[in-house]
Amino acid sequence: MRARYRATPLIATSLAAALLGSTPAGAFGGGGAGTRGGAEGNELTASAGQSRIKVTQESGPTGGKQGTVSSTDVNWEPPPCWYEPVFTPEQLKNFSENDGNGDVALRQGWIGSKLWTDHFKDEKDAPKYFGTPDSVKGYKNYNLGKDGYFWRGVSPDVTEVDDTSLCSRLMFWQDAGEIPNDPNAPTPKTLADYAYDKVKVPETEVELKPAAKSTVNLPTWVWLDKGTFQDVKVRAELPGTGLWAETTAKPVALHLEPGTKDAEVFPASGDCQINDDGSIGTPYTKGNADKIPPCGLRYLRATNGTPYQLSASVTWQISWEGSGGTGGDLPDGTFETTQDMNVQEIQSINR
Repeated sequence: MRARYRATPLIATSLAAALLGSTPAGAFGGGGAGTRGGAEGNELTASAGQSRIKVTQESGPTGGKQGTVSSTDVNWEPPPCWYEPVFTPEQLKNFSENDGNGDVALRQGWIGSKLWTDHFKDEKDAPKYFGTPDSVKGYKNYNLGKDGYFWRGVSPDVTEVDDTSLCSRLMFWQDAGEIPNDPNAPTPKTLADYAYDKVKVPETEVELKPAAKSTVNLPTWVWLDKGTFQDVKVRAELPGTGLWAETTAKPVALHLEPGTKDAEVFPASGDCQINDDGSIGTPYTKGNADKIPPCGLRYLRATNGTPYQLSASVTWQISWEGSGGTGGDLPDGTFETTQDMNVQEIQSINR
């Protein structure tokens, strides 16, 4: 099963301690009124749970029923959080003094616009909120006139405050064109991992012969026409950084599980290879009723009112490439669907 993002707070330890007494943990990172920055729409946000990463599907099917692949490596996890540029000086000033208001308090771990305004005063006037260390400096007039961004931490799944050591820096400044020197700074691999979670693949409903009802001891042929499965490529870009990555999922095999131990699968592994044209197996033709299919199964016991659940799961080989000549492989993904299989007790049938 795909490992999910861990919940991570995006506020300093001392600030978290001050807020937990009156704020539900699930309130951090939410959206809503008062969270927009100075850009049009909702591209810029102060929400810790909303990333600015832009995701587009470059290739692959876009219609029909789809789902998200699950990693075959149960120990693999994408990064729980990272830092992103969120505001230019002008946008931060507008957010702090006009948009933020009190709504920021319960959603981002800030104490409304007063903290935003005061924290970004001249350095000598920067107050120490809740015991923040001397290393937390103020910024004169929001750094207006400078070229760059204020950065803050992002976690795709902020549900509880459980580890303030990750991405816990208060909002900080970075000159334009520079990536922070921080272990949790974004990389092309970060974007590749993020895109993995956005890969949508088609559901797997295989063609069967016989279609309506299988027969005990006679093979059921399984196949899919060519072009059913195609490579799916998803591109992720982080504005203001020059970072990008493209994650590609390539279908490589179909695995069959008959839904009962009283069955045989062909091949014996249950893994049917996907051909170069995207087809799987060989379509049934008249006269092949007693032959062993290259992809299929044989039920040894009839159903008694309750159909077997035939499971068909496709393995997707995942790779990526990104900015700066980076790239590599990610754990394979799988997506599974099931369909009813009724089996009758007739020993021979004219097909």
